Amino acid sequence: MRNYKIDVLRGICILLVLLHHFNIPYKLHDTFLGMQVFGESLSTLLARNGNYGVTMFFVISGFLITRHTLQRSGSLAQIRLKDFYIRRTARIVPCLLLLAAMVTALGALGLKPFINQAPNGMEVPYGLTLAAAFTFWMNILIIEYGWVNYALGVLWSLSVEEVFYLAFPVLCLALGRGKGFIIFLLLVIGYAPYFRAMHFGEESGAYLYHYFSSFDGIAIGCLTALAAHRFQGAMPHPKLTAAAVSALMAALYLYAPIKEVSTWGISVFALLAAVLIFCFAQDAKIEASAPSAKALAWIGQRSYEMYLFHLIVLGLMKAAYFPKETLPAEKLMLLPLYFIAVFILSWAVEKYYSAPLNLKIRRKWLKP
Repeated sequence: MRNYKIDVLRGICILLVLLHHFNIPYKLHDTFLGMQVFGESLSTLLARNGNYGVTMFFVISGFLITRHTLQRSGSLAQIRLKDFYIRRTARIVPCLLLLAAMVTALGALGLKPFINQAPNGMEVPYGLTLAAAFTFWMNILIIEYGWVNYALGVLWSLSVEEVFYLAFPVLCLALGRGKGFIIFLLLVIGYAPYFRAMHFGEESGAYLYHYFSSFDGIAIGCLTALAAHRFQGAMPHPKLTAAAVSALMAALYLYAPIKEVSTWGISVFALLAAVLIFCFAQDAKIEASAPSAKALAWIGQRSYEMYLFHLIVLGLMKAAYFPKETLPAEKLMLLPLYFIAVFILSWAVEKYYSAPLNLKIRRKWLKP
């Protein structure tokens, strides 16, 4: 059963990411969104920390994977490896193949956003970039060589998630019967701030993009699912708690650039997101009634497609409207067009491609 509140949170996550990525090439500070608030432009405050959206995605992903495992298997130790990997393959691989095909085709047309670049003066073969995409080390490629391919760069976070989930069922089988799995998760959570501190502010971005910089969000999500499974209905005032936690998350989001507080900020944001999800898990049967909630839930349900394909839309915009030559009025015109185009493309991919293939693979390979 879907929890619409988690879908709403996913919707917020992807909107933060979309705005962040739009504001990188098309700086909005010279539009009316550049009004000063607390010594910063409003556009900067809203857009600079889109990476927190990815942090929330990691927590949500860890929560849902663990929760679904508990619902299907009864306990982590009874997880079925084959079924787990088939489900991950069915969800991940079709869109990944389509993204690679689209980027390859657009690059063949000579469009710069889809062709490998050498930002650090080191050429990377396109074949190696594709290999990194399909073997889940795009984040390492970016750390070592920079953002060599604009449209494929989003796969850094998929690399983090999938490496964690390659190990997840094995860890469940090995450690799921006692406290071992929980201890493992706590060690991952404790190591991440230390790792980010060691790489604080590095130009490579290792403090954001490395596996050990991001695993804590997924691990926190896994622990949240275990807690929600054991302590269902234990929170006395979930709505009040959720409101307070949301306010704290907004304050941290606006407080400072993520780069300046990455050592502790990412973990704190992930923990707050976990509390919010725990509150949502207390009542998973309520359906959205407000139009805004329905809209955000709709967006959230297609957030994976939006995340993978939004740079296709933005890359095509950059090829037509060179950012340095784009006027403020044109930026304000492009912004809603960008969101609408991403929504339409993602809806089409989900409805006519990824969802049917997901279902077909599961029906063929999973036991009834």
